Amino acid sequence: MHIAILTFDGFNELDSLIAYGMLSRISLLGDADWKVSIASPTARVTSMNGLTIDAHIGLKEANQADAVLIGSGMKTREIANDPSILSQLQLNPQSQLIAAQCSGTFLLAKLGLIGQTPACTDSSSKPWVQAAGVKILNQAFFANGNLATAGGCLSAQYISAWMIARLKGVEQAREVLHYFSPVGEKDEYVARALSHINANLLEPSVALD
Repeated sequence: MHIAILTFDGFNELDSLIAYGMLSRISLLGDADWKVSIASPTARVTSMNGLTIDAHIGLKEANQADAVLIGSGMKTREIANDPSILSQLQLNPQSQLIAAQCSGTFLLAKLGLIGQTPACTDSSSKPWVQAAGVKILNQAFFANGNLATAGGCLSAQYISAWMIARLKGVEQAREVLHYFSPVGEKDEYVARALSHINANLLEPSVALD
């Protein structure tokens, strides 16, 4: 099982790295077939606060991943208007789980994948995501079939839990959430996170190949 986290120059560290850490716990628990990759258009990318990281794979390789998370950043609108970048992405919600966080929802719209489905984003990105024709929900997380969106940096936990629940089951998602949650607040934290995703898991969705 391969999950690709799309990460571009100017990326928000919390979006990409919280998800990377949470999703990678599955392999630490012993699943040798579980792989999480940072996917970028260049070999190295630098965050909005100056953190430079190496990409594991290029964008085209993300097209074959089982799940794809589109993170956000300061240069999202530039990326959305760069055909040399967008042309590399041929994502397919019929055969992949696809999620976007904050301004990543704008890229999801530019790729033509949202359609009429309502979505979540952060408050700063909301005006121009709406201008792209997307109906924005005032909530942290929403999923419809194989597509999910989230708003706010710390909503990375909901996307991560949703992906794990879809790919490995709710109990695995519960274990990961419990591991990362604050001491003394674990039950409350896990219950709140699962409440965001459980209703969506019960909805009919397209089966992954």
